[in-house]
Amino acid sequence: MTDLTLDMADNLSRRIAEPDTNTVFYPETLSMHAREAVRIPRIVIEAFCDTSEVAAAIESSARDRLMARTRVTVRMGGVAAAIAHYQHAPTPSLVIIESHSAGDLYLADLDRLAEVCDPGTRVMAIGHTNDIGFYRDLMKRGLSEYLLAPITPVSLITSISGVYGESSSGKLGQTYAFIGAKGGVGSSTIAHNMAWMIARQQQSDVVIADLDLPFGTASLDFNLDTGPGLAEAIQDTSRLDEVLLDRLLTKCGDHLSLLSAPTDLEKSYDLGQRELEALIEVAQSSIPFTILDMPHMWTSWSRNMLTAADEIIITAVPDLANLRNAKNMIGVLKQARPHDPPPRLILNQVGMPKRPEIKPKDFAKAVQLEPIACIPFDAHAFGTAANKGQMVAEISSKGAAHKSFREIADLLTGRKDAKNTRRGSIDLATFFGKLKRNSLPGRK
Repeated sequence: MTDLTLDMADNLSRRIAEPDTNTVFYPETLSMHAREAVRIPRIVIEAFCDTSEVAAAIESSARDRLMARTRVTVRMGGVAAAIAHYQHAPTPSLVIIESHSAGDLYLADLDRLAEVCDPGTRVMAIGHTNDIGFYRDLMKRGLSEYLLAPITPVSLITSISGVYGESSSGKLGQTYAFIGAKGGVGSSTIAHNMAWMIARQQQSDVVIADLDLPFGTASLDFNLDTGPGLAEAIQDTSRLDEVLLDRLLTKCGDHLSLLSAPTDLEKSYDLGQRELEALIEVAQSSIPFTILDMPHMWTSWSRNMLTAADEIIITAVPDLANLRNAKNMIGVLKQARPHDPPPRLILNQVGMPKRPEIKPKDFAKAVQLEPIACIPFDAHAFGTAANKGQMVAEISSKGAAHKSFREIADLLTGRKDAKNTRRGSIDLATFFGKLKRNSLPGRK
């Protein structure tokens, strides 16, 4: 790397590593295993608060991706405001009440509220009294839940999910969105290999949705003809269900199917922001794992799909443009998903001969995110797999890339934690040592 490029990378690394005083950090997040069980239906929620802190927590929870199907309204005034409002208006699916009252006074207020509530409305109470006897009296009145203030957005989301747990008892499938920090970094290749690996390891159904509609390569990577796939799925999302989705899938092998991109340049693909939401909902209800192969673009619909995914995996190569783009994407997605774990980062094509690059540890420091894997450059294995329409593991089952894919799959599916995966997959000292020895004069 030239001195000028090194200076630019160093300056950028220092600048973006400085704390952003405008960024709000949320220390409490639901673990991925806890979020698997969270499913909140399309409901209307109205909250009546006594304090601005509780109102802010409810408003924050309403912006979480898990609450995307709800409609939340927050008003001040507590129980008295709720009673006055519902004397002349129908009650919604869920009413949330906060009150500083305690004991008999709180119970009397709830009794008055019950008189103006429609049948079927559920009530969640937030109070400032920590007493088991008081809690039992609340539950005897048919209250759905009682939360002790102060509350957090995460605790509220978990409680709402628990209230509607019976209507969403089926386990949701997981959705993983793969996107490149820059075009040509190998995000699609990694997505396809990860889908193949998860299907093989888990012996569970996996679907790849190739969302690069005009230029998708998933059908080529699996040596398949392009089927109706996504073209028909997005034609009329109102009729998309499990039966139609199953008909549109192309089998890639045991447990693995493809929803292929149309790759038809006779038409344009100007998707609306919400057009693909139905696809995710149907896939989650019937398929254990869905891999979204995202194109390298930043539109309303692509950002919406990333925000809605359970996990986001950003692939980058270790150069300056990728560092800048990855840093920007990580920052935006953290703000859009404040209660989710941060995106995952994969460094690809590491150690390409004669190409100057940023060291993985410097890249990680700059973006403030440790990579879950550093995949060494291997033109022969990846090129051969692409030309034959096979996966890398089918070409080289003992290579470093295959080991990385296996460990990433374990991490994403919960079979291995991030700390252990990093210890196993980012073992670059040996790799660079071999590369250096092979480049010495007299070595072939």
